[in-house]
Amino acid sequence: MPTKSAFTAKELQELKDQLLSERRDLESQHAEISESTFAGNQSELSGEMGFDEEYADSGTATFEREKDLSLVNNLRDLMERIDKALAKIDEGTYGLCDRCGKPIEKARLKALPYANLCLKDKQAEERVR
Repeated sequence: MPTKSAFTAKELQELKDQLLSERRDLESQHAEISESTFAGNQSELSGEMGFDEEYADSGTATFEREKDLSLVNNLRDLMERIDKALAKIDEGTYGLCDRCGKPIEKARLKALPYANLCLKDKQAEERVR
């Protein structure tokens, strides 16, 4: 089972730069959504509305908050995956499948630099779901 990355130092640096750039973009999106969604007063956050407000308005506000919360959770997940990929670069194990230990296809990593499974293992994981 391979224990070293198949990437050159230059390729690793380019991937690291790409991951860091993507992480900055995600952090910016996370901050923007969090600020606009969760900066309201408590009654807005709890969905409490005055008697004169329509029920549809309340439902719309709740839907929007839930949508934003889902987006924030997805952004956090992507940032965690990027952090794991950056740690693997530092450890010298970047590009190796977490399940089988074989190299992940370079084309896959160029498309998803935070991928942690080779295509075969990712497809197997998707079939289980």
